[in-house]
Amino acid sequence: MKRRIAIGGQDFESLRVNGDFYVDKTEFIREWWQGRDAVTLITRPRRFGKTINMSMLNCFFSNQYASRGDLFEGLQVFKDADMKEQQGKWPVIFLSFAGVKGCTFKSTLYQMKSMLFKAFQSICQIP
Repeated sequence: MKRRIAIGGQDFESLRVNGDFYVDKTEFIREWWQGRDAVTLITRPRRFGKTINMSMLNCFFSNQYASRGDLFEGLQVFKDADMKEQQGKWPVIFLSFAGVKGCTFKSTLYQMKSMLFKAFQSICQIP
């Protein structure tokens, strides 16, 4: 079966589930984890995969994906037994402002505040 190239795909889970073409960047997970940096700033020019990498990190570490080790089968990070144990074990807050497209500062700020509120709401179980 030919793999589809998902132009504009930003969701790691959907790329893996749909069998879309994916360049394995999971070695980054191990390198970052073992580096034990207190803070990591990920900067790259547009169109270099920041959002997909953040989605990949979310799927790997988030306890919401605890039963989804299948997403990483056959990928570099799962060749390391210690890293395999980390998959799905941690609470993760995943925010991406990639979809924020305000025409004014006020509308952009509103969208960002709304995203932050929803993230806080989901963590604190606020109705």
